[in-house]
Amino acid sequence: MPTRRETGAAPAVLAPAPPYRVVIFDFDGTLADSIGWFRGVLNDVARAYRFRTVSEPEFEMLRGCDSRTILAHLGVAGWKLPLIARDMRRRAAAASADISLFPGIPDMLDDLATAGITLAVVSSNDEANVRRVLGPAGAPIRRFLCGAGLFGKAAAFRRIRRHSGLPAARILAIGDEVRDIEAARRTGLHAAAVTWGYATPARLAASRPTLTFSHVGEIAPALTGAGAAGAAAGY
Repeated sequence: MPTRRETGAAPAVLAPAPPYRVVIFDFDGTLADSIGWFRGVLNDVARAYRFRTVSEPEFEMLRGCDSRTILAHLGVAGWKLPLIARDMRRRAAAASADISLFPGIPDMLDDLATAGITLAVVSSNDEANVRRVLGPAGAPIRRFLCGAGLFGKAAAFRRIRRHSGLPAARILAIGDEVRDIEAARRTGLHAAAVTWGYATPARLAASRPTLTFSHVGEIAPALTGAGAAGAAAGY
């Protein structure tokens, strides 16, 4: 596994991050590099549930769209979403040995926890799948809210906020999709986008996240105030 130095140097700080006490991570595309797996099974799932299959250029085009636009393009009926989600979780469980964390994730999680930040994961994936892929790197994570629906993350964010007793501005949700940013905004939380996941950097920027991270190595320094690394401020 690459060392911290191999994850890439972070840019200079453009704006200081607030002193976040809780950081909530998405899993697939944020902590876990599962995009290749998703790309590989998508058309099999499409044939099983009778929605549109996609070519490689279409897949790349859809990375620049929000979730509702993607569903409309694929012709996925809303009533099928729970069935598709259940099937995807089953397939992810079978493939968990082939899905790995992005380089630098274990060190980043450890650094945040060492700084006194409480960590949580909110994911549409199963908790067992998430824990299996995280392995020992998941030890610093204190709360898992998994199995959320495609548009169900806002409810999970509200639960974490209520449980923490903190003002919303002290909680940061980090994800790789527009729906992650939208869910955080609906619940009053700050949102950070990561550009190494599913959505394109341009699409994420259009959603105006509070912070944007381009490398895993930027996260801990920006949120703990350690070193000169930081994140680009969205507003």
